[in-house]
Amino acid sequence: MTKSKNILLTLLALPLFCSTSAHAGAAAQTHSAPAASVSIYLDGARLQPEAAPLNINGNVLVPMRSVFEQQGARLSWNNTSKTVTATKGGTKLTYRMGESAAKVNGTTVSLSVPGQISGGYSMIPLRVISEALGSTVSWEQATRSVRIASAVNYETSIKWGVNVRSAADGKSSLVQPEMLAAGAKVHVIREAGALWLEVRTEDNRTGYISAKPKYTDYTSSSLLDKQADALLAYGKTFTGTPYEFGASPDQTDTFDCSSFVKRLFADILSVDLPRVSYDQAKEGVKVGLNELRKGDLLFFSARGLDIGHVGIYAGNNQILHTYSKKEGVHIEPFDGQWKERFVTARRILQQ
Repeated sequence: MTKSKNILLTLLALPLFCSTSAHAGAAAQTHSAPAASVSIYLDGARLQPEAAPLNINGNVLVPMRSVFEQQGARLSWNNTSKTVTATKGGTKLTYRMGESAAKVNGTTVSLSVPGQISGGYSMIPLRVISEALGSTVSWEQATRSVRIASAVNYETSIKWGVNVRSAADGKSSLVQPEMLAAGAKVHVIREAGALWLEVRTEDNRTGYISAKPKYTDYTSSSLLDKQADALLAYGKTFTGTPYEFGASPDQTDTFDCSSFVKRLFADILSVDLPRVSYDQAKEGVKVGLNELRKGDLLFFSARGLDIGHVGIYAGNNQILHTYSKKEGVHIEPFDGQWKERFVTARRILQQ
């Protein structure tokens, strides 16, 4: 550990709310109190954690989620064991609430005070979180401020001009008047549902941008699952909508198989698929039956054509599609005639 970091650790071990003598007298017992008067800054921007920091005998504990995610870490929580796991790049931190040590890439790191659950929030020492994730932490006594300088990797590229908004909502205000241009870089803080990413820009602004695949090269298995679920949920809202061969994709009063698929991908993900099924079968990448994932397209022979029908794999061996004037849009098992007439599967949503 460098000399400068040792100095920082020493500074942060000092009491933040008590005099040195008062702290020494209370060292034998654990005392917690709200640390609302402490300000926390990340790369110059003040953080507003979801719960007030705690002072445990002069050590600052903060809600883990906001501080982890704002520093670019992916967070998972095991409620049974009360264990948090944070990963950032090649670093993995594991900590079980109440214990006096954490694991960073398998190495034990001692905590000056254990973490605790307070008011429904999991609170853990700020210094350990930040420095385990590669950040530098300093304490400013004059302003009673903790300042974190993070090592952020701007890993995601913008492919198409996109607005940065103040909330995960297309109607929310803009964080900046100009769009992020193609070629710009952002750091993804978290996935805010199927259609939004919370990001930090290179000029240190945070906000939300569209998670639709046309706008960035960001992808993950969790985002693909969310987007497939959103696609299927939207498709199910049309259950019973009448079938009409040759239906226009510009309306939703009727569908044929390929106009239905085209409309769903356009409305939910801004993916522009070809109009007819045999052209849609040229999109994406081919996947085998043993690799099927929700949202994959399934193609079948029909009307004397090698490929004349398309449906969307809905998981659990189910197909969401339309081909019958009697049933319209519906879900049914992927078996029987459909297995016999199956030709190929294509994955449009790719990792």
